[in-house]
This record gives sequence, C-alpha cells and structure tokens, in this order.
Amino acid sequence: MSSHSLPVCRAALAAVAMLTLLGACAVGPDFKRPAVALPAAYPAQSENTSAAQHALAADWWTLYRDTQLDELVKATLQNNTDLDRVLAQIEEAEAVLDETGAGLFPEVQLGASSTRSRSSTLNAQRLPAGTPAISNSHRLALSASFEVDFWGKLKRATETARAQVWGTRYARDVTALTLAGTTAQAYFNLRALDAQIAVTQATLTSREDTVAVMTKRAEGGLASDLELNQTQGARADAALQLRELQRQRALVEHQLGTLTGSLDLRIAPGDLAQLAIPAPPAAGLPSTLLERRPDIYLAEQQLIAANAQIGMAKAAQFPTFSLLGSFGGQSEEFGNLLKAGARIWSIGLDATMPIIDAGRYAARTRQAEARHRQSLADYRKSVETAFQEVADALSNVEQTRTAVADQQVKVDVSRNALRLSQLRYQAGYSGYLEVLDAQRTANAAELALLQNRQAQLIYSVDLMKALGGGWSPAAAAPVARRE
Repeated sequence: MSSHSLPVCRAALAAVAMLTLLGACAVGPDFKRPAVALPAAYPAQSENTSAAQHALAADWWTLYRDTQLDELVKATLQNNTDLDRVLAQIEEAEAVLDETGAGLFPEVQLGASSTRSRSSTLNAQRLPAGTPAISNSHRLALSASFEVDFWGKLKRATETARAQVWGTRYARDVTALTLAGTTAQAYFNLRALDAQIAVTQATLTSREDTVAVMTKRAEGGLASDLELNQTQGARADAALQLRELQRQRALVEHQLGTLTGSLDLRIAPGDLAQLAIPAPPAAGLPSTLLERRPDIYLAEQQLIAANAQIGMAKAAQFPTFSLLGSFGGQSEEFGNLLKAGARIWSIGLDATMPIIDAGRYAARTRQAEARHRQSLADYRKSVETAFQEVADALSNVEQTRTAVADQQVKVDVSRNALRLSQLRYQAGYSGYLEVLDAQRTANAAELALLQNRQAQLIYSVDLMKALGGGWSPAAAAPVARRE
C-alpha cells in the first residue's frame, strides 16, 4: 500500500470507530410493562385472601388418579399436530432472530471473475501500437459492507425478533395447556357417557321386563291395551336414549383419537365414580395471574415487539450510514493475481437519507404507534380475561360441589316415589300413567346426578387451566433442533 493512502485508511478507521460508538443509542420508546388494575380478590373470595398458594403440579392431570387419563394426555403432548406446528413456528422465529442479529456484523463476500475479450481494430480511436486486440482479465477480491446502527434501527429489529421468539415459546405452552385440558375434559365426558349408558341400559332392561309382564297381564285380561302400549312406548324411549348416548360416546372417542394422534383409538368402558375429584387449588391473589399464565406472557411479548417497531419506523426517517470496502487482485494472468502489482482495494462511506417522501415515513411511524396501542389493548384484555376465567371457574366448582347433596336427595326420593307408584298400581289405587311418570323422573334424577359429577370434573379442569396449570416462565425454554 502506498504511503499517500495511509491517511485515507486512518480517516476511514476513525469514522468507523466514531459511528460505532454513536450507534449505541436507539430512537423510540423503551419497553415498560404496563400496569393493569386488578381487584384485591376474586368475587368468590374475601378481600383478606392470603397470597399464599400451593404449587400446582405441571402434570396436574395426575391428581385425578386415572392411568388411562395419564396415558391419553401424554400421547396428546407427544403426537398432536397442533404442537408440531407450534414447534416449527418456534424454529422459524429463532432463525429470523439469527438472521436479524447477523445485520449487526459486517457482511463479507468473495468475488471472482475471469473474462477474455477482443477490441475492435477499426474504431475511430485506434488501439495504441503494440496493444493486442484480444486480452484477458482475471479478478479475485473480498468485498465487505457494514451498516452502522447509528439510530438503533437494527437493535430494535433484533429486539422485535427476540420478542417474537419468546412469543412463539409461550404460544407453545398455551397450546400444550389447552390440549391437556381438552383431552382431560373429553375423557371425563367419555366416562360420564359410560355411566349414563350403564344407567340407561339398566332402565331399558327393567322396562323390557315390564313389557313382558304387562303382555301376560293383558292376555289374561288383567291389563288394558292402553297400559300395554304405554309400557311399550316407555321401553322404546329408553332404547332411543341408549342409542343417542352410544352415538355421543363414539364421537368423543373419535375426538380423543384425533387429539392423541391415534385415529383408531378404542377405549374400554370405565367407571365415572372411580375418578377422584381433587381439592381445588388455592387461587391466591389476582395479581399473581401475571406470573402464572403463558397467554399473558405471550401478549406481553407481542407488546414488546410492537414497541420496538416504533423505534424501527422512527429510525427509518434518519440517515443510514454504511461502510464499504474491497481488497483483492486483478491481472491478465492467473499467476499474477497475488503479486503486489495486481493488488486492488477501495474503502468508502455511504450515506442516504429521505428528503422528500410526501409523509411516507411519518405515516409508517403512526402505523407502528397504532399497532402498539392495539397490542396494549390485547395485553390488558388478556389479563382481564384471565381474571374472569378464574372467577368463573371458582364459582362453577363451588356451585357444583354444593349441589351434590341436593342431587342425591332428588335421586333417593324419586326412587322411593317409583317404588310407591308401583305398589299403588299393583293394589289398584292408581293407573299405570303414574308409574310411567315416576320412571321418567327417577331416570332423569339419576342422569342429573351423573352429569353433576361430570360438571365437577370439567370445572375443576377449567380452574387448573385458568390458574396456569402449574406453568412457570422457566418452562418456555428453547426447543431442540429436530433433524
């Protein structure tokens, strides 16, 4: 390198150092978590509710002590296609972050070219004497470009990409929690249908026996055709009810097969009464929801990204500085490319700035600010929805729990009323219509008792989900790259 080029290089290096130092700043607002006012307690609690709460296990579904349920949830979390999609979205977001972060470093490229050309000897301007008409040119050079992040545009872009990565990780946890809850509730629906099918099957058997008895009584002249037709209609009602319950069970079984990724899934009938109803977990204070639910963290990351995009939009209105340089060799012969005489180099600074844009960049900034306000509203809505879901679940759990005693009384008295109506009919004190009414009432009461237990289980899952299902921010770990 010649001596007169040294001052140019020193000046360029000084410019690089200055711009790099100045590039530490970033325009636009820095993110601060917004405050959301929440009540001191849930409606079903007193304002003196303790903040203490029992840690809810991440595998909360094991509290129901059912191995079939454990296997179904495990299969769902391993095989469900919704989770596969979310995992792919995480990998995409991580790749976007890597790409965005690369913008903070110089990009170096290697270029090579080799040409052979012939110049005209008949032009108005003749070739100098001794200059051949055919010539070769070989070039090998490294070129580098580097955008100095003077206004923090690249920093804000990286901030946006990082928030999107964390958002996809929290979205994965939201999906997993939702799928686990959906699987558990579908399983409880299946077991409730098993119990209703068993009750209806017993009812159908009883009514078939009644039809047989009534047929003999009618043949002997002890019962009328009306009474026989009434018993036959009651048996048909029970048969239709049984078929409808069996149809519903098949649909729920299909749903579980789709959730678990086993489309040919078959589940043997089970006993609803064997499912434990766990004690409701302590809800704690409403303010703890901000730390317990992945959907709130997801909304926060979306807000962080929207906040950073304001800085990106504002930075676009200011000058962009880029450093350019190249170094290599050019010669007629390959063998001379690395010799000192073939050396070529260049270094420069490029700056661009919008002067007349008809308000385009200012409009983009207003768009980013409007999107930020939308994300802020979404964040607050997520917190409010979380509060409502916990409050609703607490009320539902409490109401179904206290309704058990009344439901059992209703079953007991309807069974006794059926027994008495049959005795009155046999003694000739009343018609068979009274027996039919008592049968329908008793059947409805037994099904309602089963449905209340089903509701207890379903609402308990709602509460587990509303409280975050044992989730913690540490659960949003990076995913392993899959081959």
